[in-house]
Amino acid sequence: MGRGVFWDKMVQTKTVRRSVKPGGVRFGKPKSKKVKQVVEKPKTFVEKPIGGEKNGGTRKVRVKKLPAYYASQPNPKKRAKRIKRHTKPLRSSLTPGTICILLAGIHKGKKVVFLKQLKSGLCLVTGPFKINACPLRRVNQIYLIATATKLNISAFGIPKHINDKYFRRVKAKRPKKEEGDIFEQKQEKYVPSAQRKKDQAVVDGLVMSVIRKREDKKMLFGYLGTTFSLRNKMYPHRLKF
Repeated sequence: MGRGVFWDKMVQTKTVRRSVKPGGVRFGKPKSKKVKQVVEKPKTFVEKPIGGEKNGGTRKVRVKKLPAYYASQPNPKKRAKRIKRHTKPLRSSLTPGTICILLAGIHKGKKVVFLKQLKSGLCLVTGPFKINACPLRRVNQIYLIATATKLNISAFGIPKHINDKYFRRVKAKRPKKEEGDIFEQKQEKYVPSAQRKKDQAVVDGLVMSVIRKREDKKMLFGYLGTTFSLRNKMYPHRLKF
């Protein structure tokens, strides 16, 4: 078999040169390419004829019908969201009898005596009222700075009826609007009830009796009567209360 015959056969079969080793070559048939089969997507709509001359002739109809949605109520009522109130644990520095500094409100800067924590998580404090005119109040613990000064009030108990309901204010009913009432009407000022004044005197008397038994009572009365404020070059994160 001569070279010319071999070459003609190689051309007819369309041989391809492939490297076997570096420097070596072998001949063989080319690999057949796989033809990808195109898969037709299922149709979502199908045209259907419509009877009648003036109806357009055809219309598009879905192959698979969508699920029907029917509301349970035509006009559903909006329900109020329930707010879950979790009482946060009390700081370890706040114990009954601890003298604290108020940071917000009308009496900010005053020293008060911490009495107890209520069910709502708020702290019950008092001035006493005779010393710094701060009555029984509910305060969030984030607005209190606990000091190192403490009173021993474990001997007496606070009246049980002084709770969260005790501090709720009764809203007065407004009269119907009439001509001239807008300018003549005045805002009603809060006036403490007789029961509130009586409870204030009882709690303040107990706190004052504890202070009078201490040796440093004169200094403590003056300390509770003064307000706290920052002066020049006083940094709260460096202070020791």
